[in-house]
Amino acid sequence: MKHPVLQSRSGLLVWWLVWILLGLGQSFLFYYAYGSYVPVLIPDIIISFLIYSGLALAIWFPLSYFNRSVAKIPVLISNLLAIGAIVVVSWCYISKYLVPQIMPSFTGFDDYWDKTFPYRIGTGAFLYGLVILTYYLIDSLERLAEKKTKEAQLESLVRETELKMLRSQINPHFLFNSLNSVSSLTITDPDKARTMVIKLSEFMRYALSRKDEKPVTLQSELNNLRLYLDIETVRFGDRLSVEETIDPACLNAMLPVMILQPLYENAIKHGVYESTKKVTIKTTVRFSEGFVEISIFNTFDPEATPVKGTGTGLTNVTRRLEILYGSSALIKTEKGEDSFLVRIFIPVDQDI
Repeated sequence: MKHPVLQSRSGLLVWWLVWILLGLGQSFLFYYAYGSYVPVLIPDIIISFLIYSGLALAIWFPLSYFNRSVAKIPVLISNLLAIGAIVVVSWCYISKYLVPQIMPSFTGFDDYWDKTFPYRIGTGAFLYGLVILTYYLIDSLERLAEKKTKEAQLESLVRETELKMLRSQINPHFLFNSLNSVSSLTITDPDKARTMVIKLSEFMRYALSRKDEKPVTLQSELNNLRLYLDIETVRFGDRLSVEETIDPACLNAMLPVMILQPLYENAIKHGVYESTKKVTIKTTVRFSEGFVEISIFNTFDPEATPVKGTGTGLTNVTRRLEILYGSSALIKTEKGEDSFLVRIFIPVDQDI
């Protein structure tokens, strides 16, 4: 694990500022212990705190290891006490050796050391406890951040998996029906068969190339849907009429890829399939109070025997809108005596 202090300049700067403040505090403590100011006090404080700050930086690694690998509390406490004892003893005796080397002219060092030694032990223990608490706080915060990151990654994975599953539910039956129609047209009308194959290949190229949930422009989505409706028009001929009223200002709006496809499939299935009369599918797109409103209207024959559906199309679209925008209230339906209307509201300023 990276050291929380050494991985950034700002962290290292704060670290040294804290130790300078602690050094000032200990200088007053040693002054009180010895009873008067001596020249060795300043180099003593500088050297001892340089040593202790270095030891404090080093103990992060064993502390981190013990904290993450040792499960039993007694063992962890024993390790902490052992490290603390090593740190405090090392700090005291390294300081005792180095300080006289800096100021060899100071003759009263032994007396100064004896009077300040108990305070050194107490200060060393206090500083060790402070460092331990600080490191444990940092480690806890890092674990919390790691947990949140993993939860976010898991949520994103679940979200992506569900979206892919929903995308995979887009009804492929029209593909098989279209191929059957092509097979029939190759005998009765080869030109129409060729046109249908070309449009079908373009439609499938678009559908298969959009494997992720990156948003697409409305214009791109409508172009592909026109291919779909052209294919169905070849299949059903005069029984299907397609109309559009599109506000050009909406064409660059972003929306989930193939979010409209199930709705058009529903319009074909419950409109054209069930009717012997002419059925109209009309698409209207306009801006509406911060949303791009997409309306898909289709007529149907009220006297025809209805084909029982599973509701997968509307459920699919509703769930995808809920996942992507955090709301399931972005789709509304209205059923009339001989018509069905679906309205989708795509937020203009919300990224997905």
